[in-house]
Amino acid sequence: MRRILVTGGAGFIGSNFVRMVLSEHPDCFVVNVDKLTYAGNLENLQGFLDRPNHVFVKGDICDGPMIEAIIDEHQVEAIINFAAESHVDRSITGPKIFIETNVTGTLTLLEAARDKKLERFIQVSTDEVYGSLGPEGKFTEQTPLSPNSPYSASKAAADHLVKAFGHTWGLQYNITRCSNNYGPYQFPEKLIPLMINNAINDKELPVYGDGLYVRDWLYAYDHCTAIWQVLEKAPSGEIYNIGGCNERANLDVVNLILDRLGKPKSLIKHVTDRPGHDRRYAIDASKIMRDLDWRPSVSFEEGIGKTIDWYLQNEKWLASVVSGDYQKYYDSMYLNR
Repeated sequence: MRRILVTGGAGFIGSNFVRMVLSEHPDCFVVNVDKLTYAGNLENLQGFLDRPNHVFVKGDICDGPMIEAIIDEHQVEAIINFAAESHVDRSITGPKIFIETNVTGTLTLLEAARDKKLERFIQVSTDEVYGSLGPEGKFTEQTPLSPNSPYSASKAAADHLVKAFGHTWGLQYNITRCSNNYGPYQFPEKLIPLMINNAINDKELPVYGDGLYVRDWLYAYDHCTAIWQVLEKAPSGEIYNIGGCNERANLDVVNLILDRLGKPKSLIKHVTDRPGHDRRYAIDASKIMRDLDWRPSVSFEEGIGKTIDWYLQNEKWLASVVSGDYQKYYDSMYLNR
């Protein structure tokens, strides 16, 4: 039985990964560590918490002795690091926690993986480490790193640390760099769930600047299957871009959501832009498609329909995460912007 430690496994992508593994790979034992910050939610794991091949531990990845004890107790063979502060806007208003979690936390995990001689360390990174593209071209694994936000800088620093541990101590590792994820259980500070939630409630939809910032959209389930392929098949030391082959301007995504929900375009409100907003990201995922026989299975049109339906069918989950502190955050970001 494969035995893996998943960090950030109660967050958006991490919980989707845990659910996928426990559903499709019952011979895998998952130790799930999450600090349960505002974006970590045990409701994301409903129906899976008590599986015999799943153990949840509330904890901070910066706690080295705890991580080493978990590895020893559960005979962990590999770490998949989803744990991260991930929202660019929050990194602009408060960058320190991004360094603590994304850099120091990754370093702590790397030291444990090295000292315990784990078989593999997979760092789940982002295409944002590459910076911004013009109207043409795509990011490849050879694109130089040029992060432009405190968030992407912290992720780039973590990527460099992973490579350094591989070069210096022979750590067996892979790095994956994904495009923008969407799907069930995403906290509604990110574009798609934010717009779905506001549209459902007939609230204004705040769109940064002209709304023509372009992103490649990847359905979370497809991202999870790609990471599993990396764990199962990838040679150590390889980096893989993971994309959905779905470039869309933000404004087009917002309009599509309004159309699917039957809401008027008058709900759109253009607001003051994010400082240093990257204009375009686009992923060349041909390497993972060619070498690991992976490709996205969900088109954007299908995925956005599934995502909207999920939020409509899970109003209780949505109501619980937008109460209290979320409303304070929302007001601080968008009121009078």
